[in-house]
Amino acid sequence: MQTNPSPAGTSASRKVVLVTGASSGIGEAVSARLVREGHHVVAGARRTDRLEALAERTAQAAARSGGSLHPVRLDVTDRAGVGAFVTDARDRFGRVDVLVSNAGVMPLSRLDSLLVEEWDRMIDVNVRGLLHGIAAALPVFTARGGGHFVTIASIGAHQVVPTAAVYCGTKYAAWAITEGLRQECDPSIRVTTISPGVVASELADSITEPGAAQAMRTYRAHAIDPDAIAGALSYALTQPADVDVNEIVVRPVRQR
Repeated sequence: MQTNPSPAGTSASRKVVLVTGASSGIGEAVSARLVREGHHVVAGARRTDRLEALAERTAQAAARSGGSLHPVRLDVTDRAGVGAFVTDARDRFGRVDVLVSNAGVMPLSRLDSLLVEEWDRMIDVNVRGLLHGIAAALPVFTARGGGHFVTIASIGAHQVVPTAAVYCGTKYAAWAITEGLRQECDPSIRVTTISPGVVASELADSITEPGAAQAMRTYRAHAIDPDAIAGALSYALTQPADVDVNEIVVRPVRQR
């Protein structure tokens, strides 16, 4: 008979979860929710002041739930740094259960604007950053005989809109890499891709092309709270060990 997962916050359900891009938006919401649910979160990002503030805001919730939040400076484009992010967490807690690859950038522009440096940045963070996480965590999960990869992709992995060609390309790559990882992994390792639609975040703040910025203001008129994505991720993590939630798409009801 199938049993339900242990209640959140119990020792049997408590996980060590690594989150990249944890200083704002979805990464921040995921980290805060998982701390409330009693997990040990290692929150990585470049903006350590934001991470320290997040640790302070979640301290009371951590005390109630038995969870914790540990801020770590992280640049996902630095392969060695990502490797240390994973191994240091394993050394601290004795294991790593989940890697949430959330770090991403979105400086949208038309291709004929030729903002090549911005294209390169998206490829470095959204694709290479994801691969660096896989390279660091896969041997750890394999040696332990279990683990869970979660990739935060985008609705852009499923549809392309003007000004988003490169961004959508990186998110399709993230989807494809994660699906390939799922197929190649031992069944003891679970793999989930979550594709958010329009979510309230700072992503659009990096857009430098005026036309793309204006289009994005219209596009993002109806955005959902990032905790909606955190809730979807929590659902995937709390399924029984023989259940692998492979893909989730979460978007505002007004987004078509």
